[in-house]
Amino acid sequence: MAASASASPLSDIPVADAGGPSAAALMVCGEETRANIVKILALPSVPGTAATWADKFYTCTYTLPGGALVLSVKEAADPDAAHAFFQELQRSTVAADPIEGLANLGFPAFQTPASAAFVKDSFVLTVDASALPETLGPHEVTRAAFAYQVATTVLACWSE
Repeated sequence: MAASASASPLSDIPVADAGGPSAAALMVCGEETRANIVKILALPSVPGTAATWADKFYTCTYTLPGGALVLSVKEAADPDAAHAFFQELQRSTVAADPIEGLANLGFPAFQTPASAAFVKDSFVLTVDASALPETLGPHEVTRAAFAYQVATTVLACWSE
């Protein structure tokens, strides 16, 4: 069952109530992430969003030209549980290739032709661009590159 949330007077982004998503999870639907998406794709306006919270899973869906972009955060009980969730997600995801070297920013990560996933602390972040066209924006960035770029901008904001 989803936890209740109220809208902030400054935006339509849900604000966590008791038992709701953490501040880190809420960032995937926050102003900074929205601004980064606008910048990456050179959008003329800020995209609309819809967010849900259920079973320690916060999901933010962006309505973009050409389709939806889905960012999700699984909040695990601890880092070990987050790693276990991530490993199962990677095993069950078709075409999941590990992101290695400097590109993974020191975190376990994988990418597909249309998504990226990272685990940091007790969180698993997934960016799914599979509902979008093959290339996006004026620079014709691929879905994979877009998903990776959005994921890394969120990771840059996370701190505990």
